[in-house]
Amino acid sequence: MKNFIIILFVGLMNFAAAQNVILSKVAKVHDNKDKIFYRINPEHSEAEYLGEVEVQGFSEDDAEIFLRVYSKAKEIGANAFVYAPVQAIEGGFLPFDPWNYKLALYYLPSHLFSEENNMLYLFAPSNKKQKMTLNEKSIILHPRTFTKQVLQPGNIYTISTGKLLGSSAKFSAQDSQPAQYIQILPFRIGSNSPENPGINIKTGDIQLLEKSYAQFLTVIYKEF
Repeated sequence: MKNFIIILFVGLMNFAAAQNVILSKVAKVHDNKDKIFYRINPEHSEAEYLGEVEVQGFSEDDAEIFLRVYSKAKEIGANAFVYAPVQAIEGGFLPFDPWNYKLALYYLPSHLFSEENNMLYLFAPSNKKQKMTLNEKSIILHPRTFTKQVLQPGNIYTISTGKLLGSSAKFSAQDSQPAQYIQILPFRIGSNSPENPGINIKTGDIQLLEKSYAQFLTVIYKEF
């Protein structure tokens, strides 16, 4: 019993570490009610530095970690962020470490945010590789990676996650169309709605992501 309690305690400590998100530095607090939280260029001359948030430990629940980062950022009025790389002793910067990283927090007037137009971002699931096709070209999205596709005017881009049970979606360039962020979800089995009982089987699905969350994923996922 004693060993069980020790193991349980260690397990809880590890879980807590995976969920630890702290404000590691506060330079100032900005009084604003912005809901947005976008990634910006760290050299943006109009951005006002507010502080730093640190994620300690690793979790595959990226949405939960983002919500906690977002909550900490809003405590000091931040509406923008950049990845804060760690300087190596021998010079340069250390590679991104998903177990421990920091984001610098800023405030930027909303009208000064730049917009990325006619770009399609495709994100993999957190823990599984996912096959898909883009205009019939096969692509394998490895866990915690993303890729980008420029949408050229006049072209139609079709994403498909499976032949029979998968999903598909079409995209095209339009005048001043903001970037779109898509996550490809893996095979799943679930129950249908009460009005339509039964089993719902899909080889994959296509999920539209909110911009703030998607731009957070561009920091913690690797581009390929």
